[in-house]
Amino acid sequence: MVNEAAASSERMMTPDLMITGEAVALEVLPASPGSRILSGFIDYALYAAGLLVSVVTGLLIGDRVIPHPSEALVMALVALVALGWMVVVPLGVEVLTRGRSAGRMVTGSRIVRDDGGAVRLRHSLVRVLVGVVEIWLLAGVPAVSACVVTRRGKRLGDLLAGTYAVRERSGGVDAPPILIPPELAAWAADADLRALPGHLALVIRTFLQRASSMQPQARLRLGLQLAAQAEPYVAPPPPPHTHPERFLAALLAARRDREFMLELRDRRLEDDARAALRTAPFDVAAPARGK
Repeated sequence: MVNEAAASSERMMTPDLMITGEAVALEVLPASPGSRILSGFIDYALYAAGLLVSVVTGLLIGDRVIPHPSEALVMALVALVALGWMVVVPLGVEVLTRGRSAGRMVTGSRIVRDDGGAVRLRHSLVRVLVGVVEIWLLAGVPAVSACVVTRRGKRLGDLLAGTYAVRERSGGVDAPPILIPPELAAWAADADLRALPGHLALVIRTFLQRASSMQPQARLRLGLQLAAQAEPYVAPPPPPHTHPERFLAALLAARRDREFMLELRDRRLEDDARAALRTAPFDVAAPARGK
């Protein structure tokens, strides 16, 4: 099993491993620096081409729509188009594809959180905004340097967002969703899961996704081992005689569901804040019509 010092180090590119007593290894392989550089080159070449085509097309059409536009107007429109291709388009692609892009599809990789979960809007937003500086403005030099020296091949945006790129098995079948077993629903609703480390959650997720392909004895032994490691981080503990895999499934599913509910709450708060900004204060009367 990877010790905590190795897990927290960002010095060498190594796979995250958990070794069972039967020498069964669960691997979560970070994408190699070469793979990340290639996928980034493909993605940003496409974005740059789209930006160039949009600017040229806009200038050609703009001369016909607005003869002799001012320099300030031209610069404002170019900046708006640049914002779209440098921020909006990459952000939309990553959010809608859940961590993938054209370049990552070619190299067989995906962006995930440090605990192995799918990236959310806030993670992608941090990555894209940092990418404006480290990739667009500085020609990708900081991104490549960080990718080469960090253990998981992270660029600066990944370090700030808490994400990294993992290799995806080609030709694989999507794993079934992890659900809370019915007999553990009441326990999962009240359990405190906040102390569960991200690395342990990632290893548990990998085990549950690959358990069906493991030898029965190795599967049982590793399930017991992971359940024993996870139990100290959960309060209260699961009911006595709970099967280890069902406990692990309930643990991850409840954690995922709570993250989703927090995300929905944050979005509702943002929507309420926007609505409040659009509403006039109670002591400001709305302008009368016809005046």
